Amino acid sequence: MNDLGKLLKARIEKTGPISIYDYMKQALGHPEYGYYSRQDPFGEQGDFITAPEISQMFGELIGLWAVDVWVKLGCPNKFHLVELGPGNGTLMADALRSARLAPDFLAAAEIHLVENSARLKAQQAAALKNYEVSWHTDLPDLTGAPIILVANEFFDALPIRQYCFSKGNWRERLVTAIDNKFDFVLSTDVTPLDLASSGKEGDIVETCPDGEQIVDRVCGHLSKKGGAVLIIDYGAADTLVGDSFQALKGHKHSNPLTSPGEADLTAHVKFATLRKIAAKHGVMVQGPTPQGRFLERLGIEARHHLLRQKADDTQKKKLDAQLRRLTSASEMGTLFKVMALSHNMSAATEGFGS
Repeated sequence: MNDLGKLLKARIEKTGPISIYDYMKQALGHPEYGYYSRQDPFGEQGDFITAPEISQMFGELIGLWAVDVWVKLGCPNKFHLVELGPGNGTLMADALRSARLAPDFLAAAEIHLVENSARLKAQQAAALKNYEVSWHTDLPDLTGAPIILVANEFFDALPIRQYCFSKGNWRERLVTAIDNKFDFVLSTDVTPLDLASSGKEGDIVETCPDGEQIVDRVCGHLSKKGGAVLIIDYGAADTLVGDSFQALKGHKHSNPLTSPGEADLTAHVKFATLRKIAAKHGVMVQGPTPQGRFLERLGIEARHHLLRQKADDTQKKKLDAQLRRLTSASEMGTLFKVMALSHNMSAATEGFGS
């Protein structure tokens, strides 16, 4: 058992089983032993690769989407450009490069990055050294101006809670320690859940308290000041029932209860829940639509063709592979979904048309 495992085991032995939420929060965010404090997760040499690392085309198109939103907002002379979980800064750097086509957009943008990892902040600072950037450990209070916010593979990494339907009631699924191993156990307490239908024996439902709170705050801002939010992540469009808690290490799935802090822990985003929160604020929801279709509507094939014209044979093969990986149904094209939130305007319609 590693150092973080020993700390969690000692806590369990002292106070009893812990929630998956607490286990996941420590495994990912512990200041000394947490995954994002000690690992370099991104890229071919890391545990997973995100769309911005696959191709510059991804971030460039997101940048053009943001410019389009800004124009539909009436070209305000100030707005908050926010990214949640910006990784190593690649997406924002590519987005701002493509946004040079609209100098007034760049002049109006106040850039905010929400990041908890000091190591990743340093990488982001290097990637965005030519821009003035504000960093935050939580979603800041962005008053006085519209927001254009992007969250790519952010919500899937937030800690979740799980509830299992057992013997006629919902009970929280917890993590306990037996000898030198972690295992799941059900709480003895009953948790009432407000669901459209009753559960069946063994059903598992997941909630993401932090993600739901963030969407609630963002939608509150949209309803007052306007703007648009783009959420890109993986998960079913409507399904709420199912166990999606998983670990990824070296681009392969592993046991999430083994070696906490040494693998990336994620869960599928519940887009149906986010839609419900947006509706409460009167915010317009578009999608979720498959990532491949969204990128095609934004013009990724035209951008691919333009880059290909200036490439040698080796580069052309690489560009073709990048396009397939981002848009193909057999790769990221349908697994990842895109949802846009906006208020009192058609600001987010680019990429969601028929």
